[in-house]
Amino acid sequence: MPMRRLARNLAAFVAVVGTSVLGPTVPAHAAEPEPLRYAALGDSYSAGSGVLPLDPSAALLCMRSTRNYPHVLAESTGAELTDVTCGGAQTKDFTTSQYPGVAPQLQALDEKTDLVTLTIGGNDNNTFIGAIVACGTAGALTLGHGSPCKDLYGSTFTDQVAAKTYPAVVNALTEVRRKAPNARVAVLGYPWILPAAADPSCFLKMPIASGDVPYLRDLQTRLNRAVERAADETGATYVDLAAASEGHDACAPVGTRWVEPVLFGTNIVPVHPNALGEARMAARTADVLGLD
Repeated sequence: MPMRRLARNLAAFVAVVGTSVLGPTVPAHAAEPEPLRYAALGDSYSAGSGVLPLDPSAALLCMRSTRNYPHVLAESTGAELTDVTCGGAQTKDFTTSQYPGVAPQLQALDEKTDLVTLTIGGNDNNTFIGAIVACGTAGALTLGHGSPCKDLYGSTFTDQVAAKTYPAVVNALTEVRRKAPNARVAVLGYPWILPAAADPSCFLKMPIASGDVPYLRDLQTRLNRAVERAADETGATYVDLAAASEGHDACAPVGTRWVEPVLFGTNIVPVHPNALGEARMAARTADVLGLD
């Protein structure tokens, strides 16, 4: 038998014997997938300001909750969360320190970040909170009658959203994309604070005049649309909460409402989402992003 043929036969014999003795080769276990590297940015609606318990790792002024939607979302998905949300944050606080010892929020991002969520824009120019305070004061003076806030301020607030808030959100999201080029970026809208029409039984909790309820609702609509346009322009995903939060505004009863009223609420910070609201915001975000 030629030597080459003999060598091939011997090699085949050894392979067969080796397999029968040692058993089939067991493939190595596939490596466990690494958890999502998730960074949460944004203002008090992302921080869950007013929902207890507070996050001991956060600055006290940030009023960050361990039950905010980023924590709920991270727990449900197994993501590795870096939460730098902070109550009162504006778009400028992405690149500058909001409070002493609080780093600019963009420092939480890098090329390894997989997911970013945020709410932002409501505090810029003090537009939205300023409007709530102004309209609440005006409504109290008229005992809920008329539209004193609309009569006094007209298009002032919506003009600010269009002229200042919208471009500021675009710039902020552009910086987010630059710092985290490989991440999915999800920008949440703000859940409804007021119902579509005035509810006289709600005046003691939300002292807004009947004619100013649609006025403020329109302002929130325009703010959310500005955020949505900014998300579209920068390639981010907009998480629309309008339909989901309908009927869960601050005038709804306990157990139904997602946002607490100015008076007689359960949160230590009024006009902000409660624990139920934060949980529902997390669920809606997971649904939009396909993280269920």
